[in-house]
Amino acid sequence: MAGHEFSEPADRKRVADSTVDPLAAEQPRHSCDPAFRHGVVVGFDGSTSSERALAYAIGMARRSGSGLIIVHVANRLPTTVWAGCEPPVFVDVPDHRTEVLGLELACADYLAEVPWILVERGGDICHELEEVGREYSADAIVVGSTHGIVGRIFGSVAGRLARRAQRPVVVIP
Repeated sequence: MAGHEFSEPADRKRVADSTVDPLAAEQPRHSCDPAFRHGVVVGFDGSTSSERALAYAIGMARRSGSGLIIVHVANRLPTTVWAGCEPPVFVDVPDHRTEVLGLELACADYLAEVPWILVERGGDICHELEEVGREYSADAIVVGSTHGIVGRIFGSVAGRLARRAQRPVVVIP
């Protein structure tokens, strides 16, 4: 079983008919495939470190007999520059990279051994990985380590995620 899911970002509200249920419009979308409950979440962006994390997560999912939830977090860009009077507004920019990654993963032989899905989110990487882990009741979150100056200045995704996650985080060097 192989496939991918392109879902709306977690912070986007679902449109509903407010005349039927006034609270329905305020509830965020929480649809997830029950076949992937207690699976392994892995952050993937196509980089070398995320490819190593994906390889490890595949082995972990295969050994535990669970599904693999591959998460790609798309970029969100500010639409205005913050001038001190109003906070910046963030907009979801169409990220065709997720579609390309989905096609590459669908053609990958190494993913034939485990059931997997690709989930696209927008926003903060750490928050979105933890949110997907919570939605799927994941047994673990696997990420690659961040190398370079950006990780040293702003803190790595792996380090921030390990401090805030409510489930085990595996960091692959």
